[in-house]
Amino acid sequence: METRADVLIVGAGMVGSALALALQGSGLDVLVVDGGALSVKPFDPQAAFEPRVSALSAASQRILERLGAWEGIAARRLSPYSQMQVWDGSGTGQIHFCASSVHAEVLGHIVENRVIQDALLERLHDSDIGLLGEARLEQLRHSGDDWLLTLADGRQLRAPLVIGADGAHSAIRRLSGTPTREWDYLHHAIVTSVRTAEPHGRTAWQRFTDDGPLAFLPLEREGEHWCSIVWSVTPAQADRLMSLDSGAFCQALERAFEGRLGKVLGCDPRLCVPLRQRHAKRYVARGLALIGDAAHTIHPLAGQGVNLGFLDAAVLAEVLLHAAARGENLADERVLARYERRRMPHNLSLMAAMEGFQRLFQADRLPIRWLRNTGLKVVNDLPEVKALFVREALGLSGDMPELAKVAN
Repeated sequence: METRADVLIVGAGMVGSALALALQGSGLDVLVVDGGALSVKPFDPQAAFEPRVSALSAASQRILERLGAWEGIAARRLSPYSQMQVWDGSGTGQIHFCASSVHAEVLGHIVENRVIQDALLERLHDSDIGLLGEARLEQLRHSGDDWLLTLADGRQLRAPLVIGADGAHSAIRRLSGTPTREWDYLHHAIVTSVRTAEPHGRTAWQRFTDDGPLAFLPLEREGEHWCSIVWSVTPAQADRLMSLDSGAFCQALERAFEGRLGKVLGCDPRLCVPLRQRHAKRYVARGLALIGDAAHTIHPLAGQGVNLGFLDAAVLAEVLLHAAARGENLADERVLARYERRRMPHNLSLMAAMEGFQRLFQADRLPIRWLRNTGLKVVNDLPEVKALFVREALGLSGDMPELAKVAN
């Protein structure tokens, strides 16, 4: 059996779902395909926090609001933060960012990925977008002017335009033969949620240790103090930390964090994720586009991965809608290249910056330690420079798609 669509989005994760919602009401026949089930789970506010979270920027919040998903996120669980404290564990350099420096209430929100996903799926189920779950892709080939996708159960899908939104290990990227530049960071990230003795003060904390950055991200729960942690360490250190029992792990974590939030009282089950940077050499080809982690993965140092993906989705939707209004062929590579030209430079510049930070703070030579500590102190004493960083993080500058712009 063959199913046809105008636009076929492979991957119903956060970024793919956002793109689909941005295209609803366009008159295009959009079909979203995913290998997993596309049901929305009932939310239990007393349930443990999901280990994987995202630090949503203000730009991402505006996108989700305009897609109608933010209300579902707020009804479940989110944790705003208005300050960020960063310091070098090997020196005295530190820097403090505050939303009030640009007259904003918050810098962003820490939200569990499952919460974002369910809020988006909820909107998709209420839309005119086609959904096909538990559909694993096995083959991808050209058929005339279309792409023909064959699923594991033998069904076939046909579309002139296919969007790969299927994550870091994208089948679309692999099956289409899209080349990438990639390298291993030689670090693993340990992620979990921990309960602390002291309140986090709606502050995102990050300490650069000798092994790698350690982030404590604020989580909201009445009567208790919780944070999501992302601890980047060498593989050998990761193996050692993962082998510890909960009590010993909490003690090691407390020491690494210099006890900034008092005693670490407990932790949820831990995940360990190898870190690898990956960037597709091209985001587009005839009838094909990659967005989100299918196009680029980045070090979790600044928590920008999903924010870049939401901007990809918003820009691609804008390009496609404008082209459709002009009667252009959406599968034309010249049309899709407009998306690539807007997103690739921004993504590459941020990836290069994160790579530079990561190398700078892992350098052990005394002159480099002195340089980075001095740099942190100098920037911390320059409010105008710090405000520029804050405005960039909030999405108040640069080439913003309409979905992400501040309303006039």
